[in-house]
Amino acid sequence: MIDLQDSPAPELPAAEAPPDPRGDDEARKSAKIMLVNREELGIEMLKAFLEQVGYRNLVSTCDPGEALDLLLDERPDVLLVDLALPEVSGLEILARMQGDRRLRSIPVIMLTEAGDAAAKLEALERGATDFLAKPVDSGELAARLRNALVFKACQDRLAYSDALTGLPNRERFLERLDWTLRFSRRYGTLGAVLHIGLDRFKQVNEALGPGGGDRLLWAVSQRLRESLRETDALACAPEEGQPPMLSRMGGDEFTVLLSVLDDSADAVRVAQRILAVFEAPFEVGGHELFVTCCIGIALFPADGTARDAVLKAAWLAMQQAKREGRDSYRFFSKDLGARSHQRLSLETELRKAVERQELEVFYQPKVDLAASRLVGAEALVRWRHSQRGMVSPADFIPLAEETGLIVPLGHWVLASACRQMAAWLAAGRRVPRISVNVSSQQFRQRGFPDHVRAALSGARLAPPYLCLEITESAIMENAQAFIETLDELKAGGVALSIDDFGTGYSSLSYLKRFPIDELKIDRSFINGVEHDNDNAAIVTAIIAMAHSLGLQVVAEGVENPQELGFLRDLGCEVCQGFLYSRPLPAANFGELLIPGGLPVMNPAPGATA
Repeated sequence: MIDLQDSPAPELPAAEAPPDPRGDDEARKSAKIMLVNREELGIEMLKAFLEQVGYRNLVSTCDPGEALDLLLDERPDVLLVDLALPEVSGLEILARMQGDRRLRSIPVIMLTEAGDAAAKLEALERGATDFLAKPVDSGELAARLRNALVFKACQDRLAYSDALTGLPNRERFLERLDWTLRFSRRYGTLGAVLHIGLDRFKQVNEALGPGGGDRLLWAVSQRLRESLRETDALACAPEEGQPPMLSRMGGDEFTVLLSVLDDSADAVRVAQRILAVFEAPFEVGGHELFVTCCIGIALFPADGTARDAVLKAAWLAMQQAKREGRDSYRFFSKDLGARSHQRLSLETELRKAVERQELEVFYQPKVDLAASRLVGAEALVRWRHSQRGMVSPADFIPLAEETGLIVPLGHWVLASACRQMAAWLAAGRRVPRISVNVSSQQFRQRGFPDHVRAALSGARLAPPYLCLEITESAIMENAQAFIETLDELKAGGVALSIDDFGTGYSSLSYLKRFPIDELKIDRSFINGVEHDNDNAAIVTAIIAMAHSLGLQVVAEGVENPQELGFLRDLGCEVCQGFLYSRPLPAANFGELLIPGGLPVMNPAPGATA
């Protein structure tokens, strides 16, 4: 494991300068110029001159009433408009453009009578960029048009580019998506939005520090650019030569707009190519980092015809890909939308569950294998919903982790378990130790040991009665930093356990340095261990390693006598699972306890092979 916090990081390369149309024939050819004039002859004369000096992308209208609709459809780089128009004046067009965020950034050159100073002043106040006196001088028109394009390029760079990566930003992406959706509705084309989210970027960012995280995002953006290089003819937009649009939406999330597809397989090919660029490690600060991503795909019009609907569909699909496993892509489905509404409702109700006293701590016995006596309990939160009944932890714990509610929820469980343990002891009912799970978010919080001390002192419970269980993967997110927290907790007198052992990637060197008391073997290795040779080998190795380090071993998920016998033969000290008892409410668990000693635990009725 590499400690990345103090790693030197290379300088980010400077962002590319915006194109300068003053000496760029290609820029003149691609720049879109819109003309609005009351006379067809005037438009034809302007077009002839512009084509002569290299402008090829020209749109025009003699009807000022359709000018705004044409502006929205075409989004020109510069608008040349006659001030004196019938029905809708040039000043009125300016005013309406300033009132529409999609149009207000377009430079406007007004064609005016030479001596009309008052009209020029009013046009400037309404947002005009420049003026041309009629009759138009061709040399002056060329100069003012070049200046307007330079101004537009610089303005777009500031307003529509992400400062870190140089990619189009969220605002630019939304404008382009609006235009593409209108085109799709009009012409019946198929398109897609791909929402890309990096896996575990928060943890990587914490290890690298903000500067290192920015360098990683820049490197990711360069690989994404390469995967969607401009020579790619796939999914071109209706405008000839327009490639798929890549943008940074913020944080560690990017989007790709595929404007025209033959079918959904085109979107799959793009997603697969994006995933492929993450296969090689990234170099940041002299270290190699393996980073993956998840991609959500929304198709339009199938998944929506409005911007918000399409964006939400792509985001939901990306979240589903993250839940199902990293380094993958998923299409949006109507079922995802329904589940999203259910999750939103569940999140709202979970926030109120503590106030309504719907949350409850259950306790599962931990049993000494040699003596078959109860030697502890694990505190497990349960939600007894007033209308839904018992809500499965598999439904609300991941939701709590996603929303950050896991931190206050975890503090509440810790305090509740300490109070209950103190109450049992005060009643003369002996329980050697109570175990409480700690989420990675809780553990990362500054001052977490203070929360533990507050829970113990609030319950008047001595620290040795408490064991904190932290998953192997949580500790290894930043093992070096977490050792300090573990040392502080251990110095305070509480016991420490690594939960779900075998599912992470801890090393022997770290295990020797961790001030822990026990290892809990993950239930996935216990299931069928008596006849699964691979699981048997893993469990045997874990128990031997733990004993060599002087650690107690707990096996979780023990469900039949054969598993129990196998573990007992290997010298595993403690087990828990349905073989002895499901998690019980505090009152029912209290009935197991006897004054003055430890109860004998027999397998539950029906717990046979």
